[in-house]
Amino acid sequence: MGTSSRLLRYVESRKNLTGSVCGLAGVGITLTGAAGGLWPLVVGGLYAAGALIAPPERPDTPHFPGTGEQLDALRADFAALREYLAEVELPSAAREKLTGLTTLVEALLEPGWVSDPEHLHVLGRAVRQDIPEAVDTFVRTRWWSRFTPGAEPPEQHLERQLSVLHEETSDIADALRQAEAIRQEIHTRYLEERGP
Repeated sequence: MGTSSRLLRYVESRKNLTGSVCGLAGVGITLTGAAGGLWPLVVGGLYAAGALIAPPERPDTPHFPGTGEQLDALRADFAALREYLAEVELPSAAREKLTGLTTLVEALLEPGWVSDPEHLHVLGRAVRQDIPEAVDTFVRTRWWSRFTPGAEPPEQHLERQLSVLHEETSDIADALRQAEAIRQEIHTRYLEERGP
């Protein structure tokens, strides 16, 4: 940071502005004749006192993405995930479970539904970590399972993982449904109690 930018920051700082106001008060005192020959000390002292009592500068708080920005980013990541999943070859039972899961996630990511940070976290973890890892692990394990006949089929693990993930996202859908039911009930009660 150059000298000119540091000087400009100080000129705009709270300390300088408060000191300047107090220094102007000192000029006012001088103009009344109360400071006499000591007017430079009065003006300088009041400026220094103002600069000392001014509140310290605070750095700007960092900007974190709001719910809308997080949802937009999550939707973009989900679109990338769907492209990846379309290219992966899966057994029909696992593909059916995966389709059910991604359909539910897509519905939850529609605008206006999910705003709870915990729900966003669960969906983000599912889209960015759990689903791709489950599918990728299946693909890798299936390749190696050719060399170990008789081992537990990797699609069983994939189906179990997808069932757990579907249950997690279903919990979010249930919570949203319950919240809407309560909202509807409250509105009905309000309309009934409001009367004509």
